[in-house]
Amino acid sequence: MQQDSVHSYRFSWFDWFCLWYPPGWLILFNRHWQCYQPNPEGWNWLEYVLFLIPGGFYLALLLRWLRLGCRFPRQEVGQFNPNYQQAFRDEVLAVIVKHYFRTELHNVEHLPQTEPLIVAMNHAGMCFPWDFLGLAYLLSETRGWVVQPLAGTSLFEHPWIIWWLPPGWSKVLGGVPAKLDEFEAAVAHKNVLLYAPEGLRGPGKGWLKRYQLETFHPSFIRLSDRYHIPILPVACIGNESLHPWTFNLKKLAKRFYLPFLPLSLLMVVFLLFPSMGVWAMRTKLRYYLQPLYQPWTEVEPVQQQQTHLGEVRSIVYQGAQRLREKLQITINQLISHKLDNS
Repeated sequence: MQQDSVHSYRFSWFDWFCLWYPPGWLILFNRHWQCYQPNPEGWNWLEYVLFLIPGGFYLALLLRWLRLGCRFPRQEVGQFNPNYQQAFRDEVLAVIVKHYFRTELHNVEHLPQTEPLIVAMNHAGMCFPWDFLGLAYLLSETRGWVVQPLAGTSLFEHPWIIWWLPPGWSKVLGGVPAKLDEFEAAVAHKNVLLYAPEGLRGPGKGWLKRYQLETFHPSFIRLSDRYHIPILPVACIGNESLHPWTFNLKKLAKRFYLPFLPLSLLMVVFLLFPSMGVWAMRTKLRYYLQPLYQPWTEVEPVQQQQTHLGEVRSIVYQGAQRLREKLQITINQLISHKLDNS
């Protein structure tokens, strides 16, 4: 992607309208992309207007499909572009996280001065990963870091995403597919990697189990130990309200090859305005940084004793669950404090 200027996109009255009218968020993303990378196969102005009326997205989809010769948009293998990530962060994401999600970063004294780093956070919301994007923005703004979130493969490959967003959009913005080899490669390159230790079980658990952390996968502990990259635990409050009162239709989700399929009253509106797939309810996202964790201080002494591999794996797993317990206690305390002050 060629980019002559980092700051060439400016919010117009139409962009502000799209920000406060939920079906317009998809227009924001595509308009920004086409400012830097003209895409004849992407959505056009007539189709944008159709997004804004009930059921109009389906007509826009039909028009685009006919315009493309009755085929899917061409898929492109996008490569991470830090310049475009910065442009999107400064020109679109900053407006959303400041004026809509009203993000806050607490306990900044726990934030190291330098990378690399694995940032582990409770991921929730059963919607577009706004809690991840909000934290990525705050870390970039505070330290000037390039932050890459680990994302489910459906955010890169699912047919709905291919129609909604520009080709390669997720990877160009820095998304890392949630595959072990991709995860390990990103860690090996000493990037700041944003990781959800619960995996898809976190956002998929539903409203009734909100703020109840699922079992942590130990892979990030192993990679942290192998490359001596510290882990920064983060407790997020507010992300469970991105899509409230939600239940996960697991069997139906598998049929549609989705990581989760939420059921709530909002889904009635979504059926009328499918462009709202990148939108979420307005909430206040607050991030509480915890002290750094360095797993190798626990694993290496055991390895030096030539312990059996199974015992080392057990120690790594136990370390992941201890971190989960500490984060759960912190979340419980924050929720209790919030209720006391309400």
